[in-house]
Amino acid sequence: MSNPHIGSSFDDFLSEEGVLSECQAEAMKRVIAWQICEYLKTEGVNKSAFARILGTSRSQLDRLLDPENTSLNLKTLSNAASAMGKRLELRLV
Repeated sequence: MSNPHIGSSFDDFLSEEGVLSECQAEAMKRVIAWQICEYLKTEGVNKSAFARILGTSRSQLDRLLDPENTSLNLKTLSNAASAMGKRLELRLV
């Protein structure tokens, strides 16, 4: 009884199930949302103030911080990174 999955990766499994790109997008969004939340906590900035800095609404910021909402606007992400003193780096590998 040989297991065909021995030696394969979790990415291989997700790919076979047809959900790899969806899972990768959600994982990236969770990291981005976590980084922004950590910044807000460390700097003592509330969401309303950060939304004003970004020139957006509080509800738009809430969507950005929602780890399950993978619809991202690159301009909003870039503005958020800049407001945190960081830069957005996006690569296709």
